[in-house]
Amino acid sequence: MALMVLKTLETMGPQHGYGIARRIEQISGGRLELNYGSVYPALLRLEQEGAIRSEWGVSQNNRKAKYYRITRTGQKQLRKELASWEETSAIVARFLTAGEETP
Repeated sequence: MALMVLKTLETMGPQHGYGIARRIEQISGGRLELNYGSVYPALLRLEQEGAIRSEWGVSQNNRKAKYYRITRTGQKQLRKELASWEETSAIVARFLTAGEETP
């Protein structure tokens, strides 16, 4: 979840929690349906870690909303998360194709 949130903020700029969740759902092609019980704890944890900062603003619906933005610490964390994801994906790919090689 952290990787998706940080990448969304890097790409889209400051967003409120609802906007982050909708963007992740959009990018997933509707395969991920996020509820607020998963998004907001991730936002809180990332903010406590210093990866994102928040400030209050007004949403497009003219409502008070907390907007999040990625910090320099968050940029570094994003790079680490991406590298970890790539490594994990490569390991899983090797595992799934193991035994398919010809001797």
